[in-house]
Amino acid sequence: MTYNKTLNYTVNGSKIIAQSVAGIAIFVALWWAVVAIGIWDEFLLPSPKQSAKAIAELASDGLLFEYIGVSLLRFITGYTIALVLAIPAGLLLGWFSRAFRYVNPLLQILRPISPTAWFPFIVLWFGIGNAPAIAIITIAAFFPILFSTISAIAQLDPTLLKVSEMFGLNRVQFFIKVAIPAAFPSIMVGLHLAIGTAWIFLVSGEMVGSQSGLGYLIVDARNNLRNDMVLAGIFLIGATGWCLDTLMRQAENFISKKWGVGNKN
Repeated sequence: MTYNKTLNYTVNGSKIIAQSVAGIAIFVALWWAVVAIGIWDEFLLPSPKQSAKAIAELASDGLLFEYIGVSLLRFITGYTIALVLAIPAGLLLGWFSRAFRYVNPLLQILRPISPTAWFPFIVLWFGIGNAPAIAIITIAAFFPILFSTISAIAQLDPTLLKVSEMFGLNRVQFFIKVAIPAAFPSIMVGLHLAIGTAWIFLVSGEMVGSQSGLGYLIVDARNNLRNDMVLAGIFLIGATGWCLDTLMRQAENFISKKWGVGNKN
């Protein structure tokens, strides 16, 4: 049985990789075809070869991993702050429904406001540099995590508490050993959404108030009329975001197996 499961994982993983490579190859072929047909001037739409050369240029100048590393550091810092703030708040508001009714109107007012709308105040409060981008990431990630956690805890089966009390668990033990593992699949939905939104707004923050990172790379390339470098930056942003989401899914699978929740296949 273990051998068969391992074989299935290997086959499925290989199939997913092959499908991903095929999808990217088709996209690049269509991109090359559009450039070759000449629908737009090559300056307006650089070819895949030009964009690849731009990435190679970044690598040779030692800037490729520097820009990616700076953006990742900002993202991880802001995302971690959002986790530390949003998950405990979500656990409390999901459990104490009366308190949630009081604060929900305010949260619903703040929730749809774009994090970049706060940028003038963020610059005034935190200055320039890493802090504004980190603050924007934190705001962008906070609400998806908060509301998914609230919803997950509010929808827990009440019998779980009664059963935990029968086994002598106090409230803290109940949350750690029962509530959080049971709510984990729903909380992960918010964590995935938070990765996407936070990564998008990280780039927006870097395009406005930073002198480094992938967002700054695009602005700097635009100002220097390097459209090939602009496309290279766009590709790097997408590829890095895809890697982040993939790592999150791997972490989700690991935790799900450890706690015995979610999809075990």
